Amino acid sequence: MIPSCFTNPDSLTLNAQMPQHLITCVYKTQLSDSPTFITLTWFKTLFSHSLTIHANDSFSVTLSLLPSVFPFFRNRHGSKSISLSRHRHHYHRVKLYWDFTRAQYNRNSAEPDSGFYVAIACNAHIEFILGDLRDDALRRTGAVQMCPSAEPALLQSRREHVFGRRSFTTTAQFSGSKHEIVIECAGGVLRVKADGQIALVVKRLAWNFRGNERILVGMSEVEFYWDVFNWVTRSRRDGSGHGVFVFQVGDGGVWPEMAGPEKKLMRKSMSSSSSMLSLSPSPSCSSVLQWTEESSDGSRSSCSSSTRSSGSGGFSLLLYAWRSD
Repeated sequence: MIPSCFTNPDSLTLNAQMPQHLITCVYKTQLSDSPTFITLTWFKTLFSHSLTIHANDSFSVTLSLLPSVFPFFRNRHGSKSISLSRHRHHYHRVKLYWDFTRAQYNRNSAEPDSGFYVAIACNAHIEFILGDLRDDALRRTGAVQMCPSAEPALLQSRREHVFGRRSFTTTAQFSGSKHEIVIECAGGVLRVKADGQIALVVKRLAWNFRGNERILVGMSEVEFYWDVFNWVTRSRRDGSGHGVFVFQVGDGGVWPEMAGPEKKLMRKSMSSSSSMLSLSPSPSCSSVLQWTEESSDGSRSSCSSSTRSSGSGGFSLLLYAWRSD
């Protein structure tokens, strides 16, 4: 018997559409001498892999990162001209360049670890660049040099959806150093590890399902918030659901609104159980995220804004850990 021939078509379609990894990163930079937040969303399912590049009120471009034998569908490298509307009846012309033909990925990540670049050029200068192939980007764009604002773009926040059973792994950069973060949950105990070292242990999760503690990651003090209410309330049923974790340095970062597959994922979670914690498609309305706002200097805007402003500096990693038993 060939299992694939007897698979339920509805189940196969559902599994193909479910994300394996989803990451949203917000960078602060300048385009045409104007401060701009650029949002990159990396999305991967069983049969799709894409990157969406978005700048508020300016442009949105989606690129397929899947290899293809058909030249027409190959867009793992290329370029695109974009018009930026800055003032009424006044436009600036920039050009987006990208190359993922040599991209390398860790584990099942949607975001490449090396061998790629994404660049935005204007007036013979690269104003935004991401990736390690900067020399290749300079040659490809024909740019004279990098603009000061492009060296490097400032990562404000990272929102990530990871999937697993008992252990969830991600990487984060605090104070310029990259670290491996592992969250483990088993036997009613939550463990947080940084680079293999235990940073925090939370026992009796049935009572301590929400909280915050200051932990040490490398040489950086990080404020850590957790909310595993969904895990606790679902443990008597199917044990699935998602936990919410925030790692915050300084004033924290910006929170973009959810859109596309990320918004659909959260809506599905909300509709699966009416007794679960109410969570808006915008992550800023979750209780654990409200705590992070209250601990800051109050400079953030309301959750109705498209991209909420941060203070003078900081970074936030928001982790949605989807548990399936």
